[in-house]
Amino acid sequence: MAQREGSVETRYGWIVVFGSLAIHTIGLGSPIVLWVALKPIAAEFDWPRSVPSLAYSMMMIGAGAGGIMMGWWMDKKGVFQPVIFGAVMLGIGALVASQSEGRWSLYVANGILIGLLGKAAMITPLVANVTHWFDRRRGLAVSIIASGQGLAGTIWPPLFRLLNDEYGWRETYMIFGIFALCTMVPLALLLRPKAPIIPPGRARDGHMMDGRVLNLPANAVQGLLCLATIGCCTAMAIPIVHLVSHGTDLGFARARAAELLTVLFAAAFVSRILYGMLADRIGGVRTLLIGSACQATMLLAFAYVTSLPALYISALLFGLGFAGIMPCYPLIIRLLFPANQAGWRIATFYMFAALGMAIGGWMGGYIFDLTGSYSNAFLAAFGFTVMNFTTIGFIYLRQTRLGLNPLPA
Repeated sequence: MAQREGSVETRYGWIVVFGSLAIHTIGLGSPIVLWVALKPIAAEFDWPRSVPSLAYSMMMIGAGAGGIMMGWWMDKKGVFQPVIFGAVMLGIGALVASQSEGRWSLYVANGILIGLLGKAAMITPLVANVTHWFDRRRGLAVSIIASGQGLAGTIWPPLFRLLNDEYGWRETYMIFGIFALCTMVPLALLLRPKAPIIPPGRARDGHMMDGRVLNLPANAVQGLLCLATIGCCTAMAIPIVHLVSHGTDLGFARARAAELLTVLFAAAFVSRILYGMLADRIGGVRTLLIGSACQATMLLAFAYVTSLPALYISALLFGLGFAGIMPCYPLIIRLLFPANQAGWRIATFYMFAALGMAIGGWMGGYIFDLTGSYSNAFLAAFGFTVMNFTTIGFIYLRQTRLGLNPLPA
């Protein structure tokens, strides 16, 4: 593996990046099955929408809690073992979900098998691992893996919508489970090589001095990042989980409603790469603030627009905005904290991200059941994004006031 002088980066690092992107993209099909089938599942069992929404929430909580375990496993044994285990569990979970006969079997399949044991290995270990392969272009590398969300959102919704219409939601789950097992396990083999060792003298502790970060207790800064994560992820989950249902409630065909999600994630896929390149130039904190402001603006739009063209435009602009948020957190963590703490700190961030997504996914369904409309849910999401922007703004002001470099040395 050729290595550039003065850098840890090698050519094989890009194989790790794109292998991780493929694994992440396939793994993200598991929640999208549920998003697209939310109304059919609720209708078959005569449930309120909050019931399948809670299955999604349990998946995200399980993925967040399991991410800590997977991060620890990666620190001890490398990334290969947790990822291949997670791939098998996710595939089995989809097969079990296809046989659900009530809410508890749906909860177990999504919360434990897909979430806790499967999806938990599909992002935290992948991102933490790739941060050790890159230093000069770390933002780009992380954003490529994170763009799996946009790629998955582009590919899966129309495909799952077609499978749902032709065969039903149970068969869709079964087809996805078999596909996941047949593809993710071989892809995991690409991750077996270990990351390069940082050259002597290159290791650094970012902005940590005497156990403090930004002249604050280190864990207090970690707590602020987790609070910000709750804000942005709760907000972004509401349109992501409920946009298809919102579109059909407004009277549009399921195919058009699913296209809204496709437009959103297609825009997110492109913009996430651009945001990663931007973060390598201006730093993760500034880039995160830009994404947060864009997300807040478009959540207000979702609350009020009702025409199909306006929804398409709103979905496009929301995708362009929210995509810049998530890849910034691992970059900020790697900048502020020592490299040997990256695994568990990034895993902790993703746990709170999953918690936020869980809250938002459930809250959107609950507010709809309460009011009969998603408009108030989008307004609540706007409030959570304001909390995110304010918290990250405080970190940015501390960084600026102390005159600290926003980029790795």
